Amino acid sequence: MLATIAFILQLAALIIMAVYLFRPGGRDSVSAYILLASALLLLTELVIRSFQIGFAAITNTYESLVFFSAAIMIILGAGKLKFKKSFGSIIVFGGTVVSLALLAIASSPIAPDTVKPPIPALQSYWLVLHVTFAFIGEAFFAVAFVSAIVYLATKNTEKRKRLDKTTYTAIAIGYPIFTAGALVFGAVWAANAWGRFWSWDPKETWALITWLTYTLYLHVRFYKKLRGPMSAWLSVIGFLFTLFTFFGVNFLLSGLHSYG
Repeated sequence: MLATIAFILQLAALIIMAVYLFRPGGRDSVSAYILLASALLLLTELVIRSFQIGFAAITNTYESLVFFSAAIMIILGAGKLKFKKSFGSIIVFGGTVVSLALLAIASSPIAPDTVKPPIPALQSYWLVLHVTFAFIGEAFFAVAFVSAIVYLATKNTEKRKRLDKTTYTAIAIGYPIFTAGALVFGAVWAANAWGRFWSWDPKETWALITWLTYTLYLHVRFYKKLRGPMSAWLSVIGFLFTLFTFFGVNFLLSGLHSYG
């Protein structure tokens, strides 16, 4: 129920933002508060589920999608309020579309919302750190993805500079968080659950590919001083790899993470 209300709130915010996008000079702050309210509802649902199962509710596809959506909403809502000028409305609009898509998938048959305790291998707080940090990092990657798409679609030089900075900032923040969650905490949990830090499981492999893509982005941007379409495309490709690491591995490839 709470996730459904959150979905409706995000949809309402999207409509409000769409109206203001076609009104140059219009100021919209209410949508940011709606997005933050949506995030609060999603997190509340996860807390309630956690009490019901006696463990952190972040171990199945439904719960992961809800958390992912909440993380995106917090970044977008806070960014819209704090960086009104540089954090463009079109980025918040596009990010909300991504979040709505995640919630739509969460409500579909491929992500059952049955409340039940996780299997023993998942009952580790290293896993909780692994999943939460990874998705928080990926939420920043989602913002960078939208910003890069808008960058590639616009020809205005000043707008491109702002979008390029937003893309870089989002990746620069998300990269160390994702690294800690997906690689460091993930390896520690794997050692505890399976007795080895790395096993070349499909999800591990694609997480590494994703990490290497964003590493390349930062290398190209920071050391080679290359900006523009090339770095923007790396941001887009990195997020597509992020989505495949979650959806593609879960539903197309079999491995140790097939239950997640």
